[in-house]
Amino acid sequence: MPRPARAMSVAVTAALLSLTTLATAGPAHAAGVNYVALGDSYSSGLGAGGYTAESGGCKRSTNAYAYLWRNAHAPTSFKFVACSGARTGDVVNSQIAALSSTTTLVSISVGGNDAGFANTMQTCVLDSESACLNAVATAKNYATNTLPGQLDRVYSAIRSKAPNARVVVLGYPHMYKVGGSCILGIGDTKRAAINGAADVLDDVLAKRAANAGFAFGDVRSVFREHEICGSSTTWLNSATLPVDESYHPKAAGHSGGYLPVFSAQV
Repeated sequence: MPRPARAMSVAVTAALLSLTTLATAGPAHAAGVNYVALGDSYSSGLGAGGYTAESGGCKRSTNAYAYLWRNAHAPTSFKFVACSGARTGDVVNSQIAALSSTTTLVSISVGGNDAGFANTMQTCVLDSESACLNAVATAKNYATNTLPGQLDRVYSAIRSKAPNARVVVLGYPHMYKVGGSCILGIGDTKRAAINGAADVLDDVLAKRAANAGFAFGDVRSVFREHEICGSSTTWLNSATLPVDESYHPKAAGHSGGYLPVFSAQV
């Protein structure tokens, strides 16, 4: 074969091999990643369906963002221990044990249950406007004055058990589109108050995460127009059955909201 043709053949072969490598690489870039998913119902996937049999009352969903990330990236190991209803103390006492010095990636959402947001939502949906505003004020006060110390305890425990890990703290979305398309349900004053409570909680989470050297995934902007009463497809359950799934992300909220925000921080 003439030398120029031979050189061209070698170049083409090399290019084809490169393309083949890229095409078959898939999730291999996550090899060596040991991922542990901690947290509350917003991490376990309550409201998204597809709960694993082993998770019982924790309701860990195969549609949760952590599970979806695992499926897309095939980490070397994956421990999914987030649990519906978890508070900061539950993470420290029951979930931190899943971490080790070999853990390289951690995700967590926690704090909403400590601040009593489930009860706040119940009050706002069932009681008067003044009762709602008082409940929101109480939750904000807790988030501002008590929750920071509890988060510091959790984050310190994570860093101690997994000193080499990339830790991503996930926040909470706005529940409602104020001035949205809903005819029935609570009014805009209550909706705005609930969203304001989420803002306070997210601000606290972001500050404590930064102080710990962790990344923060803010989901509020990606959920915009997908809130309850939003003009587009709603990613959040309103009042629903089972009752515990109310006001939690649907499967679409995890795939379209939490997953891309988390992935951007990894």
